[in-house]
Amino acid sequence: MVPVQPRRHARPHAALGAGLSLLALLGAPGAALAQGAGAAQAGPAPVPPLAVPVAVPPAAAGETAKGQEPRAPEAKGAAGQADTKRAETKPPEPRATEVVPEPVPVQGKAQDAKAQSAKVQDTKASETRAQQAKPQEAAKKSREPAPLVYAKVSTDPNPTLTSRTFLDTLRAAERYAAFAEAGGWERLPEDLARLKPGERHPAIPALRHHLTLTGDLPADAPPNDRLDPPLVAAIAAFQARHGLPDSGVLGRLTINALNVPAAVRQRQLAASAARLMGSKFPFGERYVVVNIPSAAVEAVENGAVARRYVAVVGSPDKATPPVETRITDINFNPTWTVPASVVKNEIIPQMRRNPGYLAKNHIRILSPAGEVDPTRIDWAGEKAVNYTLRQDPGFDNSLGQVRIDMPNRFAVYMHDTPAKSLFAASVRFHSHGCVRVGQVKELVGWLLQGTDGPNGPGTSWGPIEIETGIADGERRDIKLAKPIPVTFVYLTGYATPDGKAHFRDDIYNLDTPAAEPAATGAIPPAAAADAGAAKPTPATTAPATPRPGAAHDAKPVPARAAGARPAPARPAPAKPAAARPGPEPRSLESVEPIR
Repeated sequence: MVPVQPRRHARPHAALGAGLSLLALLGAPGAALAQGAGAAQAGPAPVPPLAVPVAVPPAAAGETAKGQEPRAPEAKGAAGQADTKRAETKPPEPRATEVVPEPVPVQGKAQDAKAQSAKVQDTKASETRAQQAKPQEAAKKSREPAPLVYAKVSTDPNPTLTSRTFLDTLRAAERYAAFAEAGGWERLPEDLARLKPGERHPAIPALRHHLTLTGDLPADAPPNDRLDPPLVAAIAAFQARHGLPDSGVLGRLTINALNVPAAVRQRQLAASAARLMGSKFPFGERYVVVNIPSAAVEAVENGAVARRYVAVVGSPDKATPPVETRITDINFNPTWTVPASVVKNEIIPQMRRNPGYLAKNHIRILSPAGEVDPTRIDWAGEKAVNYTLRQDPGFDNSLGQVRIDMPNRFAVYMHDTPAKSLFAASVRFHSHGCVRVGQVKELVGWLLQGTDGPNGPGTSWGPIEIETGIADGERRDIKLAKPIPVTFVYLTGYATPDGKAHFRDDIYNLDTPAAEPAATGAIPPAAAADAGAAKPTPATTAPATPRPGAAHDAKPVPARAAGARPAPARPAPAKPAAARPGPEPRSLESVEPIR
């Protein structure tokens, strides 16, 4: 066999032979190889004095393009001849699209062609896999959880509750009673909500009068019928006092709050003061306040709000009760013992429809003899109520990753939740008595100040230590070095030390006084309620006790906008919401239901 001569550009026939060898290496068909070999043996064919460009498959070209850009094919004509002459005098540089073969025996052409063909196929396969991976990567990114969003909370450093709140609220109630006796303020038209800054409206003087009475607009502000900057600032101050976004823009909710009569506002203040009557809460340097109508948690330190967090509190049919107690422990990765009411009303119906419900929610059935197989229980009856059902720790646990223990007769507490999307809503009355805290780990860090950290005396619980303590998945109970006072209060109207009156929606309908039965039955209950509409609610008035272990998360309950309640006194509810202790649960774990 005669070996193929090395390629030399000075000899056109050699260049042609090299081109044929290259086609063989790149996997040319067998017939073309045979024809090329025969032509080489027969002798050189007349070829124009031009360098023959080598056709490279797209996949191979893609390989060479990694290191440098591909060069365009050489132009024909005089320019091409000049390039050929320069190539004769100077050794050519390797080209990305040109392969110079080593001298190989003719019999090895087929083997090298197969190897090169396999290489090209591998390259195409890798490119195909890369193209298929792009949509998968995009889909993976789209499945990533969205960043957590929390509703905006007030930045007012004044706490909702201090040792002075009772007296300050009484004074504010007297002031609003004077407003009501003087005729209060005019009702504003709804089309005022479409007013833009700088525009005029005939109802603007009435708006100015209202905000001047409440102290939001300075008394010396120049009177006019235009929505000027001082009036916009006064609207923002009014919104902040009512728990609305303090944008200064007149919207529907703001108009509704402005149209609440002064008599209703006076009743809110008086009723809230009455609920504080007789309180023995131990105010100290550090304490925690949860105002239920505000759905917010305040960490108070040295008389000012150190931190304020959004919260989710009880729905109207599962109200969060008023509580005065102390925070004693922090639980990482808590378990949750399902109370009998949830087993009866929720678990048993679910197991009848879906036998895998307990396994999906990581709930185990326990008896004095040990764990019980769910398939051994007759779910057609109610025998499952006699067992203990407990949800294992984990991110999907109904209590989340953290629970804040605070012993009380209602067995309610604060905790984390896997349903964090609720923290972004402006209406957050969805729980079943307990208080879910947004950014609860940050609150835990504040509570654990002064408590020895995980590495012993002299160490502390910082964000890293808290995350590390939770990451192992094991339950861990940390006792606070000094218990911190905590209270859940229901204040729809209250005054801060600066004299400002704040208002929230009466979500549990506690401000309307209950009807007093007439001694002879001659006076209708509704008339009696109207006669005493301005009287403070008795101190015993409190939200209905939440049912420990109520059903799992309810659907969001639509709430009225701030001040959406009608002005006239309404007939009293059929059942007064008097405070009453709930049934003692089996443990502190048996209050909050599963999601």
